[in-house]
Amino acid sequence: MSDARIGDLDRKDLASRAAGAWAERTQAARAGRDGAVDPSLRAHFAQIQRVGGVAIATTSDGVGTKVELAERTGVYRTLGFDLVAMVADDLAAAGVVPLSLTNVLDVDHIDPVVVEQLMAGLAEACLAADMCVTGGEIAELGPRVGGYGTGMHLNWCATAIGTLPDGQAPLSGSALQVGDVLVGLPSPGLRSNGLTLARGVLESHFGPDWHTVASGGSTWGLRLLTPSVIYSPHLTALRLAVGDALTGCAHITGGGVPNKLGRVLRATGLGAALRRPLPPSAEIAELAMIGSVAPVDAWRVWNQGHGMILCLRPAAVEAALALLAARGCPGAVIGAVVDEPGVHIWHQGPDQPPLSYRGQP
Repeated sequence: MSDARIGDLDRKDLASRAAGAWAERTQAARAGRDGAVDPSLRAHFAQIQRVGGVAIATTSDGVGTKVELAERTGVYRTLGFDLVAMVADDLAAAGVVPLSLTNVLDVDHIDPVVVEQLMAGLAEACLAADMCVTGGEIAELGPRVGGYGTGMHLNWCATAIGTLPDGQAPLSGSALQVGDVLVGLPSPGLRSNGLTLARGVLESHFGPDWHTVASGGSTWGLRLLTPSVIYSPHLTALRLAVGDALTGCAHITGGGVPNKLGRVLRATGLGAALRRPLPPSAEIAELAMIGSVAPVDAWRVWNQGHGMILCLRPAAVEAALALLAARGCPGAVIGAVVDEPGVHIWHQGPDQPPLSYRGQP
């Protein structure tokens, strides 16, 4: 992977820190009143507030450049699963039960047929996540929105809201202990992150029409469009079953395992040893080979087969795995929380040196 792409990740981290610092200046104004924030969740994308005695949380995210895959393939209905997964799973990773979302669809020009497909997919995904759509906006912005081909071009984002159940603490990572077990939930594709690098690899190798190239019994365009799994209902059920034995949760999106698991570890300063990580999906493995993407870079950009990483007390692991399997969301033990700070990944097996990431995010 090029140094420029690594620089993009580093600049994103710097920008996120700057945005967070300015946001914190506004949060002090609500201290002691409705809307006051819970500082224990500053390591997550979902911030909890108290309103009328109820703990609520909100988060915002978007589909990102995965939109281009829909524009290239003409398949729009699956994008709703990516949009819902990005916001619902961020809430669930904070211990919050997602309830509803609003969405904003920015387009260059309105194509009612495409909008119908997008919204049908959004409704299907929300029902799968046990959420409802409470509102939204379609904004026609002309050339301010660009994209691939001659059809409708779009950007799509959502804000989701949820509640923290009474008697439950937020999953801030502050409860982590050495010896807690890490359980990985597999992701069948890239979810909605790392697609810029993936497109660059494929275009460099196959040319501008890379999305039409046959691959894996399909095409590269359709393979990268694989919809995101929505984990939030399974996490809600798991938290209800094991309670405080679930001590942390990392939603593996932009920045990969080092960044997102690093956020969970930050509250205690502990580290993580992934001695048996899940295998990357076939798409990720092939992209890394085609583009000669070094493992140290691939783990920062792609999820490497991990959609979620759960932190559990050892005594709860067997019950957690059984519950998840029964719900059709099987997990596997991939490692443990350790004293040594950083995220250490034995990607070539337990007998080979690990990749070590420190000081992230």
